[in-house]
Amino acid sequence: MPVFLLLYLAALAPAWAAEPWPVRGLHVSTPRPEDMALCLRFIRDALPKEGVNTLVMEFGYGYQFTRRPELADPRGLSKADVQAIAEACKKAGVRFIPQINLLGHQSWAKTTHALLRAHPEFDETPGQYPNNEGIYCRSYCPLHPNVHDVVFDLIDELAEAAGADAFHAGMDEVFLIGEDSCPRCKGKDKAELFAGEVSAIHDHLAKTGRKLWIWGDRLLDGELTGIGKWDASQNGTHAAIGKIPKDVVICDWHYHRALPTAAYFAVQGFPVVSSPWREADVALAQLEQIEAVRAQATGAIAGRMQGVLQTTWCGFGPFARAYFGERPAEPNVAAVEAAACFKALFRQIRQRKLN
Repeated sequence: MPVFLLLYLAALAPAWAAEPWPVRGLHVSTPRPEDMALCLRFIRDALPKEGVNTLVMEFGYGYQFTRRPELADPRGLSKADVQAIAEACKKAGVRFIPQINLLGHQSWAKTTHALLRAHPEFDETPGQYPNNEGIYCRSYCPLHPNVHDVVFDLIDELAEAAGADAFHAGMDEVFLIGEDSCPRCKGKDKAELFAGEVSAIHDHLAKTGRKLWIWGDRLLDGELTGIGKWDASQNGTHAAIGKIPKDVVICDWHYHRALPTAAYFAVQGFPVVSSPWREADVALAQLEQIEAVRAQATGAIAGRMQGVLQTTWCGFGPFARAYFGERPAEPNVAAVEAAACFKALFRQIRQRKLN
């Protein structure tokens, strides 16, 4: 075939055909300061070897914030630390995306996190649930007139330190929203509240040319699908899927079953990545689903099936040490399993790219 004809056909091919796995991602917790050398070694040595091109790092409030010093974590990473991570990612050809879990997940067990400790007036359930008993996690009120002044400062400071073109806002497992104990949210539609917060964060990021990433569970109907209240929503937030911007990247997490929901998000118009955790068979089944959709769907749908974002959920240090085979006397089982899943998943992706 003449060269000019090959070039012509290549120009006609859709963009998704040229890059079958636009997102080959890994989601990790923020390293402790004493693990910075391990973190930089992992980025330098492991990520290029495995073919990772996107690193989402969940900071939470574990950062030495200066714009909002009342939320600064003196034991968290510094700006210099984050810049060192960003530089290592750049050299490794890896996109670096920071994360703070917003709206929900404002507490864990008896510990209330920094935002609501410093600003209890933002609590969606003020005065309720002493010691966080009887709830999964606290939420902030998305309608409080001052909450975004604080939250946006945190987003901007961290995204700027990371040199990031995107930001992951979490927003998973939001069970407390539109509560009767909130004077602003009482009686409001929960889907409208959730969509409003997604849109507010999205629009703020768009001012600086950054994209928003979120977990996708609150946009799935847990009752209609039978998926339940964890991987999906049973409190009415799922209707928000028709009310948020279509360029929000959805991270579709399912850890124990390869539920066919990534295709649903793609059909609805969203770029989507599948997010497994530590079960390799589930991760590989999700990979098969992505390939099947990309092979059979229209170019528009196929192009939205962006790839994978492997999660870890065991602390950065344990995961990286398990990956390198540097196991302590008492290994972290979750870390060992997550590292094994990561290797199996990315081995398969590399094979697919070569075939």
